[in-house]
Amino acid sequence: QVQLVESGGTLVQAGGSLRLSCAVSGRTFSNTLMGWFRQAPGKEREFVAAISRRGGTTYYADSVEGRFTISRDNTKNTVYLQMNNLSPEDTAVYYCSADSLVPRVATSYNYWGQGTQVTVSS
Repeated sequence: QVQLVESGGTLVQAGGSLRLSCAVSGRTFSNTLMGWFRQAPGKEREFVAAISRRGGTTYYADSVEGRFTISRDNTKNTVYLQMNNLSPEDTAVYYCSADSLVPRVATSYNYWGQGTQVTVSS
């Protein structure tokens, strides 16, 4: 059984930085691709970033390329999303997801966390 728990979401001012964490339970963590998605009210769920099983390959949405960095520490069973130069447009609930064969497609993931709210004030 795989369980994902996000943390780190909070209120932050525009231009600031924030790091989200996703703790994963289960012995298969090191063998599964991980992703981050976000959803703002009234909008569709949006791909943010993904990382391969060992961390050697990363994927980013154009809207966050150069500002966000996804990483993982398999010894801690944790994936991170470092967010820099935040904008009010980044305000959303951020979801951690696991186990996909198509990194950018939300419906391809088998496991999801509960989400953590990120609010960027202007």
